[in-house]
Amino acid sequence: MSRQLISSGTVWEKKFGYSRAVKVGNLVFVAGTTAANENGEVVGKDDVYQQAIFIYKKIEKALLEAGASMQNVVRIRTFITDMKRSSEALKVQGEIFSEIRPAATIVETTALINPDLLLEIEADAVIE
Repeated sequence: MSRQLISSGTVWEKKFGYSRAVKVGNLVFVAGTTAANENGEVVGKDDVYQQAIFIYKKIEKALLEAGASMQNVVRIRTFITDMKRSSEALKVQGEIFSEIRPAATIVETTALINPDLLLEIEADAVIE
């Protein structure tokens, strides 16, 4: 079975040994994605809603490169540093997935790799 590695071009992927996404057959697995741009700068500092929008755009770009789309997403996992702010992240999730309705999980975590990052999201997709 073929294996396609998708990169977003950041230095961390090669340095830390991971890919933005991996496609195996008709399955696409998008790595934990944060609101850091290709220069490592945090987008939407202290704004969960803006960080979520930025993250889902990064996820969508990786999916498109793999030949998938947001319509193919079957599972999402959200890790948030403050569950009291979860409604901001879930609002974006609802805007994007109201018709798609993948299986979804949201959990609170004590920290992410940069204290300005408020959430991290993973996605899995199946290409029909």
